[in-house]
Amino acid sequence: MDNLLVSTWLPSFLVPFFTLSYATTPPAHPDSFHDSLYYATGVLDACVIVSCIALMAVLRDITRIYLAEPFAKWKLTRDWERSQREKIKVNGAPNRGSVIGSSVPNGIVSHNNGEHASLAMSRRDIRRIHRSMLRFGEQSWSFIYFSVNFTFGVYVHCNVPTRVLHPSDLWLNYPHVPLAGTIKFYYLTQMAFYLHQVWILNAEARRKDYVQTMAHHFIAIALMVSTYVCNFTRTGCLVMILMDCSDVFLPLAKMLRYIALYTLCDVTFIVFLVSWFITRHVLFVIFIKSTLVDSIHLVPEMWAPERGNYASPLLHKVWSILVVLLEVLQVIWFRMICRAAYRVVTGQGASDDRSDEEDGVTDKRKEQ
Repeated sequence: MDNLLVSTWLPSFLVPFFTLSYATTPPAHPDSFHDSLYYATGVLDACVIVSCIALMAVLRDITRIYLAEPFAKWKLTRDWERSQREKIKVNGAPNRGSVIGSSVPNGIVSHNNGEHASLAMSRRDIRRIHRSMLRFGEQSWSFIYFSVNFTFGVYVHCNVPTRVLHPSDLWLNYPHVPLAGTIKFYYLTQMAFYLHQVWILNAEARRKDYVQTMAHHFIAIALMVSTYVCNFTRTGCLVMILMDCSDVFLPLAKMLRYIALYTLCDVTFIVFLVSWFITRHVLFVIFIKSTLVDSIHLVPEMWAPERGNYASPLLHKVWSILVVLLEVLQVIWFRMICRAAYRVVTGQGASDDRSDEEDGVTDKRKEQ
């Protein structure tokens, strides 16, 4: 949005929250986004990040509460009713069990004409559907975000002179300043998303890999912020699309599992497994090798902040450590993914590694 246009109807102190700051003169011969506006970077860019976090929080709740959860509740309730009616047809009588608000076994209200007017769920079924509904809603936002932003990232990558299989292109013509508005917006929304994820990670049901996930998010944020500030944005763009590719399929597989579409869940999980291996253990390893080797030869060491040049041995060491740590975490996760894949192959079905306090309470009640 144009700063001059916004400034006519917003107070000046709010303008940085709704526009990209530091507009500057485009380069004489840009090698990407020839028709885009160009920008420098600065502290006011944090204002856009804050706005994006707030917007994501609102969109996540709208998606979860008004779209995903009602759909999951409808789907699971319909499936439950169908299964109960099928049992009645097959067995000729309802199963034994205590039911909320009914003196009839399993909550079947029967009439003299032999038709079943209504069904009432047991407390156990209500809790199961409620948990699945909440988790379906949680994953729906991740699926929507990664689908949209991965597509956006591919668009950015296709307009930048870099190649996935030849990451040496990433280091050419450094520093990459000024930034095209499209690249700047992509970067800031990605930073906002990961900061938002750090917050909601503690609001969702706890995962068994909570520590690894938090470590992953902090490493990702450190890499994004440092590459943005130090003008290595092309490396960051490539890493982000490699990370986002498989992240499209994991929440989708979980969503399918929560609404009991187990075959589709298993197929989606296999797609996720293949995409994870290719992007995070083949292409990302190629990028790591380029970071460790190519960057030393292709980026001249020069500390000249006034020119946007921050290349230094210390920066290279920090980035090398961060990308290697990121790959170590991904190897740990891949081991867990392979265990889940084994369960799929053996017919046990893909399962979510998460556990929460509510499940623990339920198990204790069952034991009592």
